[in-house]
Parts: sequence; structure tokens; C-alpha cells
Amino acid sequence: MTFDTETAPKDFLLAVEGLTVSFDGFKAVNDLSFYVDENEIRVIIGPNGAGKTTVLDLICGRTRATSGSIRFRGKELTTMKEHQIVHAGVGRKFQNPSIYEDLTVFENLELSFPRGKTVWGSLAFRRDREVIDRVEEIAEMIFLKDHLDTEAAILSHGQKQWLEIGMLLIQKPDLLMLDEPVAGMSVAERVKTAELLNTIIKQHSVIVIEHDMKFVEDIAHRVTVLHQGKVLSEGSMDHVQHDPKVVEVYLGH
Repeated sequence: MTFDTETAPKDFLLAVEGLTVSFDGFKAVNDLSFYVDENEIRVIIGPNGAGKTTVLDLICGRTRATSGSIRFRGKELTTMKEHQIVHAGVGRKFQNPSIYEDLTVFENLELSFPRGKTVWGSLAFRRDREVIDRVEEIAEMIFLKDHLDTEAAILSHGQKQWLEIGMLLIQKPDLLMLDEPVAGMSVAERVKTAELLNTIIKQHSVIVIEHDMKFVEDIAHRVTVLHQGKVLSEGSMDHVQHDPKVVEVYLGH
């Protein structure tokens, strides 16, 4: 399936249209279309096996689409490699924190600073005032400014999740994709994570996959409900909560 880029909507940060991926004949994502605005928190919910994580895999290039289009700021992501998608401004956080546990919070954030990403950048990298200021700025945002010298291994589960979000933020992506960011968190940590995301969207857009409906209520601008790889319902949290189809296949269980 092809799309006319001249007539396609251009005012969305992310435009997913007709997206399909098949695994041995099984369509994990089936003719899926949705759009994400600038400074929006879009939450994707749905039963297990609905295709939620696969959608993130497709957007970040980890999985290749069978057909359809994913345009980010007008760039077609389905033709790009994973590292090119990262450089285009898309950051992805997986379910389990992927941090360097033997390094401090400061060192984890410093390692993610963009200047060190190329061979020459890494060789020439210096811990100058710009790096220190940026690390401290992000650490304060993710509630870890008092833990800059703490080894990541001894952080709580929630703090590790925040650290990984910080490692994405320091790279200044336009779009962050978070897979179940509050899974395993305490109630207090979930509240602070909602606060963090509502701060992040002043300068970024966020796609979140989540099962915690109270957390979804606290953060979502729009909710997309997936079922069998397709959009079952979409709109405000109030709208999808009262959609009989959603109650039947997901919320009712």
C-alpha cells in the first residue's frame, strides 16, 4: 500500500497509515492508522496480544512493516534503519530498564549525551560545563539530582525507570515511546512519573503503552485502544471507558 505524500496530512508529528505486519500469515498489526500531535501524550491500551508493543517495534525500526506508512516530521521511517530513526528524533524505552548498573547516575546520563555518539565524538568527548549543566538539568527533572553520585544498581525500581527516561531525554528526541513505564512501581512513584510525563510534553511528544488505568487517566490526552492489531476505539479516556466495545473486550475483564 502506498500513500500520496502530497495529499497526506503534514501537521502531525507522527502519521501511521495502513500499517500492517504479518508473521507467518498472522497479522499482528492489521491496516492500522493513527496520528500523534506535537506535545501530546498518546496512550495505547488493549488486551495482551493486541499488537501494542509491535507498534512501537515498527515505529523504531526494530520490526519491518509488511505494508503501510510511518511518517515522522514528513520522513518515511519504514525505509530507515534503527539508528537513523533515533537520529531523526525518536527515542524508545523498553519494559525493563536498560541502564549501566555499575555506573553512577551522572555517568549513565553523561554516557547518553549526544556528542559521544559518533567515533570522533567519543574520542573528543570532554566533561565540560555544557555536559555538566545538561546532566544536572535532566537529573532534576527525573527526581535524581540528589543521587548523581549513586550507583545505578542501588536505585529503586522506579528510580531506574526514571534514569532510563532521563537517558532518552538528554538526547533531545522529539518523540519518546515508553512501554509500561510504571509497571512494578509504588503508588508514590506512579504519581511522580505522571508528573514527569506532564513536564516532558512541554518540549516533546510521548507514546505510552500502559495497563494501569488510573495512571492512564492521569496522563492521557488521547487513548488508542487496540484489539487484534486494529484500532477498536480512540478518543479521550472518558470516551473509551464508556465505549461498549472496549468494555466487552478489555476493561470488562
